[in-house]
Amino acid sequence: MIPTYPFEYYFLDENFDEMYRQEESIGTLLKYFAVLAVFIACLGLFGLASFTAEQRTKEVGIRKILGATVSNITVLLCREFFLLVFVSNIIAWPAAYFLMRNWLQSYAYRTSLSVLIFISAMAIALIVAFLSVSFQAIRAATADPINSLRYE
Repeated sequence: MIPTYPFEYYFLDENFDEMYRQEESIGTLLKYFAVLAVFIACLGLFGLASFTAEQRTKEVGIRKILGATVSNITVLLCREFFLLVFVSNIIAWPAAYFLMRNWLQSYAYRTSLSVLIFISAMAIALIVAFLSVSFQAIRAATADPINSLRYE
């Protein structure tokens, strides 16, 4: 049709593949960084739980002598961490919603953002927090109360 320009053809699937290749590489990179961030957060949470259990050794010993069970002490030590994770999720939801909505606007076909996504993310965060903190809490709850009160 235009003699000065040669006819160039391309396959549509190759064009789409080229468009989304960058998104796939960014997704892979973000996945690795997310796993690393969760691991570092678990280490920090584990250290904070260890520090808290160590500081509350005398309180745990007194509670055990007065008849508290291992589950009561574990819940006592884990409750504040669960509250912090819950509050941080509630604070992060609006920011995550607006960022994801703006990112998804660039696609012709996009998924909807439902509350179920955010609730499941919070459930996973609470499970990770439970796994990180419960080890230290159970260890503090099963320790001999005599050792914690002997030098006080």
